[in-house]
Amino acid sequence: MFPKLFATENGLPALFVYMSLTPNKPSMNKQSRILTTLTLAALAAAAFPLNSAAADAHAIPKSDGKPADMTKPVKVFIMLGQSNMVGMGHISGGKGESLEKVVMTDKLYPFLVDDAGNWTERKDVRYVQVMVGRGGGMSLLHNEWLAVGGNPSGKPGKGGTMGVEFGVGHQLGNAINEPVMLLKSCIGNRALGWDLLPPGSRGYDFTAKDKKTGKEVTYTYAGYKESPMRWEKGTEPQKIGWYAGKQYDDDIANAKTVLSELGKHYPEATKFEVAGFFWWQGERDCGDEALSAHYEENLVNLIKTLRKEFNAPNAKFVLATLGEAAKGMTDNTGKVLEAHLAVDGNSGKHPEFKGNVATVYTHDMARGGSGNGHYGGDTRVYMDVGLAMGQTMVDLLKMKK
Repeated sequence: MFPKLFATENGLPALFVYMSLTPNKPSMNKQSRILTTLTLAALAAAAFPLNSAAADAHAIPKSDGKPADMTKPVKVFIMLGQSNMVGMGHISGGKGESLEKVVMTDKLYPFLVDDAGNWTERKDVRYVQVMVGRGGGMSLLHNEWLAVGGNPSGKPGKGGTMGVEFGVGHQLGNAINEPVMLLKSCIGNRALGWDLLPPGSRGYDFTAKDKKTGKEVTYTYAGYKESPMRWEKGTEPQKIGWYAGKQYDDDIANAKTVLSELGKHYPEATKFEVAGFFWWQGERDCGDEALSAHYEENLVNLIKTLRKEFNAPNAKFVLATLGEAAKGMTDNTGKVLEAHLAVDGNSGKHPEFKGNVATVYTHDMARGGSGNGHYGGDTRVYMDVGLAMGQTMVDLLKMKK
């Protein structure tokens, strides 16, 4: 479908270059319309930094505006994580590198606008975002065709914030003939080792120095549905109004609610298949020595549990590292990075993930920013990471089971 032009250290594609030929010819499908040019790719590979998915975004084709083949089940991709997956890039306004500025003024990511200079609306990719409301229950934030500034009414608008959905959605929409749904269900400031802990996770003991006294103390950390997050070993835990895995339960329940009402969120759709998961998370776990040390174990459990939850044993899983995390770091951030890299199916430690799990290393895309600082709201970071995650998912989908 799309040839690999050059690879990152883990063997995943770092740059794909496309040319759109006769894009409006009705008889041609997407794969026929989107052809590659190796000469242009070689030049781009030399000119742009490794692992920069937007290095030649000018060559990514624009949507033809046509709907997908609705005789086929919707390919659902579930997006999970914390605040940067929620999306903190500024779409408009004077705050930093807004999407409006980088597209309309700097002329980056031209596939986001049509020939008339208006934001593109894809009729083959549906974007649904849900979140736990303040009083509990599910709050619907987005339910529209993928378009910059969209809103629950389905009318394209302006303003607000964005995450990786535009990069991911355009890559998937260009590559897949079936209807696509991006289903985002997450909220900020959540740890995998506590709030997002998947079912089946067991508690453990961890010894660390007390920051106030300097003495070593052994704590018991909660397993799934236990509370609080930790307590001194040998003492009675004092439960709080939260438990290990509460956010996991809420996010997954909300995603399942959307899928149970498929027609409300993808018009005319009656069937779906969960084809993949996207994960961008880890900042909160970096703040605790034990959570970062156990991140790999929890991440492996998460991948396996999600596939069981949605009856999708062959669903692909793509995750992105934290932008501030650089190879060679040995602190808590370095431990989370090691865990992210460890599950990569090509270069990691888990052979069962070969061909179905991939990690995108984002340090070179972060432009010096950090996840806790939401990359300064710089939409170029969110676009570049999204394009890389989307293309990596496309690459996994091409692989044989």
